[in-house]
Amino acid sequence: VQLQASGGGLVQAGGSLRLSCSGSGRIYSSAVMAWFRQAPGKEREFVALIRWSTTRTNYADSVKGRFTISKDSPNTVHLEMNSLEPEDTAVYYCARGTQWSVQANAYDYWGRGTLVTVSS
Repeated sequence: VQLQASGGGLVQAGGSLRLSCSGSGRIYSSAVMAWFRQAPGKEREFVALIRWSTTRTNYADSVKGRFTISKDSPNTVHLEMNSLEPEDTAVYYCARGTQWSVQANAYDYWGRGTLVTVSS
């Protein structure tokens, strides 16, 4: 399984970006797709996840109401990011697993990441 994240870039505070993650191979209904991010000097942190079969979602408190995760069959997940803040600056990674988890080590496959920079 290979994952490829795209859509990062430079945006001013208050702006929006849409990240996409496409994966090779079929995504089975049991799959969970997630986004994590890692800011310079900080640990990787959970952002959002979605269960492929039910489209049930979960978000980190820091992004609730601003970010939306969605799926686009057959094998793409998006992260719509609105009202961006400088604190959202990070490399964003997509991940795939089968556990409903906010822990990075629960995920089996990772994309290479895409950089999001939010200027103040």
